Amino acid sequence: QVQLVESGGGSVQPGDSLRLSCAASGDSLDNYVIGWFRQDLEKERQGISCISNSYGTTYYAPSVKGRFTIARNRAENIWYLQMNSLKSVDTAMYSCAAAPRRWLFDCSGSDYIYWGQGVLVNVSS
Repeated sequence: QVQLVESGGGSVQPGDSLRLSCAASGDSLDNYVIGWFRQDLEKERQGISCISNSYGTTYYAPSVKGRFTIARNRAENIWYLQMNSLKSVDTAMYSCAAAPRRWLFDCSGSDYIYWGQGVLVNVSS
């Protein structure tokens, strides 16, 4: 079993930065893909960034590419999503999730079996 806990959400102004954290406890996630997802009230949940813990490969959705960065602190078992140049359209509930596979093409897939509770990011002037 794995528990994922996100932190770092909050309210910021357009152009600001935030760093989300996803702390994992329990079984090893070395052979998992970790994804960051977001969902607001009007849209379906979207996988915006993910990383293969096995290969280190990453994916970014076009909407966040160049602004967001996913990273892993292997020693502390924490995954980060650094979000820069935030826009109002980035306002959403952000969650991290883990899928038991080594490869990734993008962040899609129905095999994310562990999910965090989510944190709210509100970008508003």
